[in-house]
Amino acid sequence: MTDMNSSFFNKRKILGIIGGGQLGKMLLQSANTWNIYTRVLAADKENSPLLNCNEFQFGNLQDFDSVYNFGKGCDVITIEIEHVNIEALHRLKKEGVIVHPDPNALQIIKDKGLQKQFLKENGFPTPDFILFTNEYEILKAIKDEVLRFPFVQKSRTDGYDGRGVKVIESIGELKYLMNLASVVESKVNIKNEISIIASRNTQGEIACYDAVEMNFVKGVNMLDLLSYPANIKNSLANEAKELASSLIEKLEICGLLVVEFFVDMDNNLLINEVAPRPHNSGHQTIESSDTSQFEQHMRGVLNLPLGSTALKIPSVMINLLGEEGHTGDVCYENIEKCLALEGVHIHIYGKNQTKPFRKMGHVTVTNSSLPEAKKRAQWIKKTLKVISQS
Repeated sequence: MTDMNSSFFNKRKILGIIGGGQLGKMLLQSANTWNIYTRVLAADKENSPLLNCNEFQFGNLQDFDSVYNFGKGCDVITIEIEHVNIEALHRLKKEGVIVHPDPNALQIIKDKGLQKQFLKENGFPTPDFILFTNEYEILKAIKDEVLRFPFVQKSRTDGYDGRGVKVIESIGELKYLMNLASVVESKVNIKNEISIIASRNTQGEIACYDAVEMNFVKGVNMLDLLSYPANIKNSLANEAKELASSLIEKLEICGLLVVEFFVDMDNNLLINEVAPRPHNSGHQTIESSDTSQFEQHMRGVLNLPLGSTALKIPSVMINLLGEEGHTGDVCYENIEKCLALEGVHIHIYGKNQTKPFRKMGHVTVTNSSLPEAKKRAQWIKKTLKVISQS
């Protein structure tokens, strides 16, 4: 390891984090454990009092000047969201600031079209896809029988948490098409959806967590319930780890790379999409793994030895989402009942305003029996409600 890494402990070096949401908040908790000096650039002032950082800067994450001027005062930069001005990151890297993930990799990943092309060109399994510029091109492809139902349309940029995704089952649903640059994929007959979190440092050390199995909120494509480890064959889990390890190395990413997979009815793995940062599918590692995904990301971007990814205890994680029909000052109904249960770990993100399906927190339930953890998580899901104050 280089002297630069240890200087984060022995001298005042600055770690910059771009993005001030819940992922940034939890990254900062890991940084604070090691007393790392941190600077945060955030687009939303709502969470700024909750970010336990040394310096806070408000600015547009997609504005060149905001990102560049923020980064000039940092030794290492990382992100908690992909939607960042790439040109500024390229300039900062050229001027000697260490940027993770590398801007070249981030440029590929933040555009789902480029991401899909990269996967295909490098031999990684992914659903069949076509790139379109607008709605008219999609309609023409259907008319010419180049594109057939059912299919999934994904915005090439700016989509997250189910936004920018439309599932089109039939001609009657064409009214839901988005008129924008998009990736259109053949709809996969899905048996399972799993995720692998891979990590890497600049020495080339790679480590993967066990696979997680994911269930989503129907109609909004947001993660609803996660089981860790996934209930899949070891051979399939190992194959997924090998693909994730190969991909993080191919992209030359330091920190984390989250790889989401479809498992089709024939047990084939298909890469759905990737994210070069901590991820919703890794929150359970805080309680369930020797090293949390947030600490592991810190280790990767600071070029430190990677931590153990060993499973300490099985777990089930659920998102706390704002209830439908509720917008306004937040209230957590029945939270005390849930806190009274053994193995229940509640994380509140500190957002003051709730709205339907907004991520307001998560709950991880740990238990030596995964079925028992799932049973308790389902009870919490029915009991703990995120509503607006009357």
